[in-house]
Amino acid sequence: MNRNVAIQVARYLGVLLCVTIVAFPIYWLFLMAFKSAEEVYAVPPVYFPAEFNFGSFKALFGASEDAKTLANSMIIATFTTIIAMILGTMCAYSMVRFKTGGNHFAIWIMSQRMLPPIAIVFPLFLAFAFMELLDTFPSIILVYVAFNLPFVIWMMRGYIEDIPLSLEESARIDGCNRWQVFSKVVLPMSRAGIFATAVFTFVFTWNEFVFALVLTNKDIVTYPVQVTGYFAAQQTYWNSVGAMSILGTIPVFFAVVFFQRYLVRGISMGAIKE
Repeated sequence: MNRNVAIQVARYLGVLLCVTIVAFPIYWLFLMAFKSAEEVYAVPPVYFPAEFNFGSFKALFGASEDAKTLANSMIIATFTTIIAMILGTMCAYSMVRFKTGGNHFAIWIMSQRMLPPIAIVFPLFLAFAFMELLDTFPSIILVYVAFNLPFVIWMMRGYIEDIPLSLEESARIDGCNRWQVFSKVVLPMSRAGIFATAVFTFVFTWNEFVFALVLTNKDIVTYPVQVTGYFAAQQTYWNSVGAMSILGTIPVFFAVVFFQRYLVRGISMGAIKE
């Protein structure tokens, strides 16, 4: 009995140690947003500020460029998620029910997601520069939709495969056409998968850096690119980095919290069976 208790305690201590190692950098980054300039560079380090300083947040909200980058990221991530989910879900349904592309088409589609962004970002830069579409919402949204579509198709294909074909056949017998079957049977039955895939797509787009760095300049700079601007040659503005990191985490945090039950159900469904 004592041996089992010791093993259980050791497990809990191991988990606590792992959580501490993973969470401490996040804690330290967020804490810098509330420290004074002296506390940020203090030696030995200050692990908790003597007084919470909100000057960094006031400076960010006072600077129109900083607030604009968060709005830009929200617009781009939202429209990318909506478009990718609409196109990807319809494509996945076609592949499952009509065998579009053959048996190996899904593998080929997923392989496109594995393509490194750095391999195609500069040809895209030249193409958009030729068409005078650099630093515009349509260009960056188009790239993100194309980049996220393979992931959406692969995930939704697995969810739709779990829907019994007999339900769709019953709906067809009752007089529904193919679009009605898709909207009234397939979409409600795969709702958990849709929300789970949408959250992942939103997070991928929100955090993407390479495409945003090369294809944007000043009009639609996104949040990840803006954060790198605080790392200067002579000085790093750690207070601004911490404050911007907190503000940039809020949309992702609420997206996960609001759709948590769908995420748990969606991840546990058949989308990852292959």
